[in-house]
Amino acid sequence: MSLGFVMLCHNALDRAAQVARHWAVRGCPVVIHVDRRVGRAAYDQLVKKLADVDNIRFSGRHACEWGTWGIVAATQDAATLMLKTFPQVRHVALVSGSCLPLRPVSEMLTYLNDRPRTDFIESVTTEDVGWTIGGLDLERFTLRFPFSWRKNRVLFDGYVRIQRRLGFKRRVPSGIVPHLGSQWWCLTRQTLSAILEAPDRAEIDQYFRRVWIPDESYFQTMVRQVSTNVESRSLTLAKFDFQGKPHIFYDDHLQLLRKSDCFVARKIWPQADKLYQTFLTDDAAAQATAEPNAGKIDRLFSKAVERRTKGRPGLYMQSRYPNENWENGRTSAPYMVFEGFAELFDGFETWLGKATGTRVHGHLFAKDRVHFAGDETVYNGGLSDSAAVRDYNPKSFLSNLVWNTRGERQCFQFGPNDSQALTEFMALDPNANISVVSGAWAIPLFHSNANMSDIRKEAARLQKIETEFLTLLRSSWVKARVRSWTLAEFIENPMEPLQTIVDEISPRALRRLSEAPLLADLTGFGQFLQNLRNQGMQPVLMGDFPANDQIRANSPRRGRPYLVK
Repeated sequence: MSLGFVMLCHNALDRAAQVARHWAVRGCPVVIHVDRRVGRAAYDQLVKKLADVDNIRFSGRHACEWGTWGIVAATQDAATLMLKTFPQVRHVALVSGSCLPLRPVSEMLTYLNDRPRTDFIESVTTEDVGWTIGGLDLERFTLRFPFSWRKNRVLFDGYVRIQRRLGFKRRVPSGIVPHLGSQWWCLTRQTLSAILEAPDRAEIDQYFRRVWIPDESYFQTMVRQVSTNVESRSLTLAKFDFQGKPHIFYDDHLQLLRKSDCFVARKIWPQADKLYQTFLTDDAAAQATAEPNAGKIDRLFSKAVERRTKGRPGLYMQSRYPNENWENGRTSAPYMVFEGFAELFDGFETWLGKATGTRVHGHLFAKDRVHFAGDETVYNGGLSDSAAVRDYNPKSFLSNLVWNTRGERQCFQFGPNDSQALTEFMALDPNANISVVSGAWAIPLFHSNANMSDIRKEAARLQKIETEFLTLLRSSWVKARVRSWTLAEFIENPMEPLQTIVDEISPRALRRLSEAPLLADLTGFGQFLQNLRNQGMQPVLMGDFPANDQIRANSPRRGRPYLVK
């Protein structure tokens, strides 16, 4: 029994000639169709290059625009020529000019000899298909598509919308059950001739001329009408990405292609010299002999699609822009945000760094500059301390900081005096751990010795900003881990929340705090708050802070953190 190949070509004709010769000299006839849009000179050169091979023929040329009937017409004419010219052929395989044999021809012949009545074509009903891209599955059989999707996208989409609005539906010919599948098939002579010689072919062809992408449905539908033994799979390896575009195989895919055990692969990069040199041989010992199974590499392709579309957690890349919320995690690792701690404790950053063994930043989003740990001007990954550069894209600034310091917990200060551009971003980030001592922003005002009228205005402004931030953190959709204390609650028993914070930063260290950071001098702070009230400003975020300063640290009553989430 012999095997014939129908090859559809439209570019890289030199590679197509190389593959066609490989098959032909090993006893497999080849009929080549060259897209009519290819220049005459290139076509004549291909014909001349293969003129010395007796069992290669060229069929009549059709314009093969993607999604149109021309591809089916070209396949019909080439298949008809194959059956007429080479009566010894018992199986016909449809391939493209960018296909490449992965296993010796002798193995494919042996495989088909063992299955002389089997047709290999992916053919499933529209209800079973979940890979159609663009929303057209059953509708591709019931609507009309007179406009080119590639050349007249607006007219194409508009005409589809009009037909949907009017409820227009074409009649499917009697006895036809639409099927879909890959266009790269391998059919027996009996099945293929039954399709091409069907008495009602004219009516069927007329119907499929108006079907969208008929090369994925014509033979897939008709084979179900005439075949007695169909295996709904292809012997050709063809993979598609999440947009429905075919994967292109390069030289570094050599081992992957071997692992698939398929007989043919599509689509090969024309400059993949290593692939062509490796597979266009008769070295059967170096090739696989197992059952063809493209599913063996499906897991790897799924991982590739996931990496392309989602990327690594916290690492932004071009495939995720400009789509909002396409990220695979806003940041790559947990980080700590402290609001009010640097104002309440003197040297809090230094103390926390010693207690946890990590570097602790100051106010990264201060309006004057970025206050990196150690007062650095350039940090990991070349991050600048320029506020203008940071504010150009604050999301990327924070994401890059966390990404560039993976393995080290980042801790930084935040407050109402800082830029508030990232409050929602942090609230929605599961990696954010936000601790707030509300009202602590009043301590620097208390020590400022400024005019009371100026202090009152500034206090009102800061309180409004922090109130909005706390309201945001209490929202039901917040994903960050949030702890909030009023200033009065925190001062009553600061060691318990500080111990919790240290344990979260260094969970394996199990350090028990022996000393707390130095608390800022709050003598007279209660009276200061009363003065603000007397000036007409109502400080509400500090909690129940008495005017006589009777709150003392380590009092018998234990303060408890207010856990938002």
